[in-house]
Amino acid sequence: MTQFSYIGKRIPKPDAWAKATGQVVYGHDLKVPRMLYGKILRSPLPHARILHIDTSRAERLPGVKAVITAKDFPPRRFGFAKDRTPLKGDKVRRVGDEVAAVAAVDEDTAEEALELIHVEYEPLPPVFDPEEALKPDAPLIHEERESNLFRHQEYVHGDPDRGLDEADVVVEDYYELGYMQPTPLETCFCLAAFDPSGRLTVWSTTQIPFLLQRDLAEALGIPGSHIRIIQTAIGGGFGRGLDMYSFEPICVWLAKKAGQPVRLAFTRQEEFIAAECRQPMRIWARSGAMKDGRLWVRDVKILLDNGAYVSWGTVTTLVFMETVGSLYRVPHARVISDSVYTNNPITGAVRGFGNPQSTFVVETQMDRLAEAIGMDPLEFRLRNVNRPFEETPQGIKITSCGLKECLEEAARRIGWERRKKKEASGTKRRGIGIAATMNVGGGARIYRSDGCGAIVKVDDFGQITVMTGATEIGQGSDVIVAQIVAEVLGVQPDKIVIVNNDTALTPWDVGVHASRTTFIAGKSALFAAQEVKRQILETAEELLEVSAADLELRDGYVVVRGSPDRRVPFDKVVRARHFREGGQVIVGHGWYDPPNEMVGADGKGNISAAYGFGAQAIEVEVDIETGKVKPLWVVSAHDVGRAINPMYVEGQIEGGVVMGLGYALLEELQVREGRVRNPTLLDYRLLTALDAPKIESVIVETDDPEGPFGAKGVGEMGTNPTAAAVANAIYDAIGVRITSLPITPEKVLRALKEQRSGEQ
Repeated sequence: MTQFSYIGKRIPKPDAWAKATGQVVYGHDLKVPRMLYGKILRSPLPHARILHIDTSRAERLPGVKAVITAKDFPPRRFGFAKDRTPLKGDKVRRVGDEVAAVAAVDEDTAEEALELIHVEYEPLPPVFDPEEALKPDAPLIHEERESNLFRHQEYVHGDPDRGLDEADVVVEDYYELGYMQPTPLETCFCLAAFDPSGRLTVWSTTQIPFLLQRDLAEALGIPGSHIRIIQTAIGGGFGRGLDMYSFEPICVWLAKKAGQPVRLAFTRQEEFIAAECRQPMRIWARSGAMKDGRLWVRDVKILLDNGAYVSWGTVTTLVFMETVGSLYRVPHARVISDSVYTNNPITGAVRGFGNPQSTFVVETQMDRLAEAIGMDPLEFRLRNVNRPFEETPQGIKITSCGLKECLEEAARRIGWERRKKKEASGTKRRGIGIAATMNVGGGARIYRSDGCGAIVKVDDFGQITVMTGATEIGQGSDVIVAQIVAEVLGVQPDKIVIVNNDTALTPWDVGVHASRTTFIAGKSALFAAQEVKRQILETAEELLEVSAADLELRDGYVVVRGSPDRRVPFDKVVRARHFREGGQVIVGHGWYDPPNEMVGADGKGNISAAYGFGAQAIEVEVDIETGKVKPLWVVSAHDVGRAINPMYVEGQIEGGVVMGLGYALLEELQVREGRVRNPTLLDYRLLTALDAPKIESVIVETDDPEGPFGAKGVGEMGTNPTAAAVANAIYDAIGVRITSLPITPEKVLRALKEQRSGEQ
């Protein structure tokens, strides 16, 4: 077994102490000289023609430095489908659409200015139901389109119709999954400033700094080379920062018109109303199996509500295809999806990106199939697990795979055999459920490039600086990169400085998403560090008069193997290479674009260079009198290839589980007639520390052949199977199936009432 110096060690993040002591500067803390405060006027109507906007009173208010409307912007559309403008000049398509914006000397003045802007609207017929939106007589949300259908997709492998006929048992369910907000502690933020030469700097909480740079350039008509993105410390993202929002170009244009820096930050209410959320879905699913325990077929139809504009919500169908077609071995599969415009909130990327929804469907039906053929749910899953180094009919090329080990370990630790011994106490019933997940773990090629760059520089004092495109959003990428470089160069990780927040300094990266950072950014940092090592050993050969093959880097020294007394300090080698005629500084460049594929229109292709697998076993207690479901214990086992830093792997798993429990039991953005009815943390319920059950994280290592030191991604996997495992545990406890999320006490009581009615 390979022995590592720093890989696999529980080393704190470089910013851990600063965060613990409150010294980190987040975007909301940032202030620059002459800074103004921006505010956005939003539409109160879900669908209306804009007849007239009068900003004259706001412009005359003392302290107001800029007022803008759509007429101030260049006529450029932006977004995933180029279907929106930063400010709306013709009509509004959702409650919260941006109509005008102001910049003033303080927030109170900016708020007052908004109240002085008069907008005259002509209400238009809205459509809030995606099925209604598809009818021929439905009002068109975007008149330039022939219908409200944005995209129809079909994925097929095998022969699903024949498979349904052949299957010994078939189960069928209808699922309704609602809105969910990412709800990071820090709301959306942007600060924009132009320098005297006209170059733009934007401070942002984005997860895609280089793509934001490009998107701003396109939306504003500013050369991308004149735009610099600086990421402040980010107080959570969970996928929210994967797109450019209207508020970012609005902030920039306010700064341009005012001639001063402008800060624009969402209130918590704006975050709920205007930030993109997990998309609602209606799902019709059938699954079939053979009596001998073989999973045989899946057939799924999905209706997605994209909202008024298209963002990353529509791409979740890609993940749905992956889960339906490739989680477990299934010879026949079909996914048909329609993504639809409505006058509802915009839907985007949220942690898991379609996987919590698809896993909920697949894994609750796995339980139903097992019951239908009289097989234990765990045994049925083990009978059909994915295996290492096999290719699925979808074209997914699995490398390392510990799904079997994850299922077995989760079941063993939870005490799976206790399911046969139901515990009851008064009105309380206990049950145990299990669910698995498969997730991209080596990137996901959605763009032409899925790569990341890294530069490792060593100065004359031996100080190592790593410049990486990888964004740190709290997941621990900074310490992971430091440990990888430290392992290669034989220095303590705390001797390494990470620079990862400035597009003017760091190499390109596509952004933080798809559980890709450890795998891809780690690999690029590994390559850069290996190039630095080559240069150091090349110079040390001359100093020690020994072949590079006989040298190693250890504890800050270059050491002759087998002769520990023959060594030279790391920094001395660096200076020896620098301070001489024709000398060179030591800099290593790394670039890694994984060997994955852009999936074709048929949904087939190897979208990731590696895949993570996991399983969760959950014990719940259900009160049959109140309907309350209390999670008691979660065992979450995950195949992560190799844990570069087990402490942060466990942190990702635990955070993912809590987010998954919120999706399963509490969180629902309540949208009625296009309006968010619970836009505060008082009304939108989140799990707190007091609500969280015992969580046992289990790391399964499989040493992936492509990942850096064998590592794969883990960031999303903790969330994906939770809702399904909870639903399966509830069924085990009280014998009712609930197929809509969240599973509220009202739904539990309703299901119990229907169960009793059916028994009479």
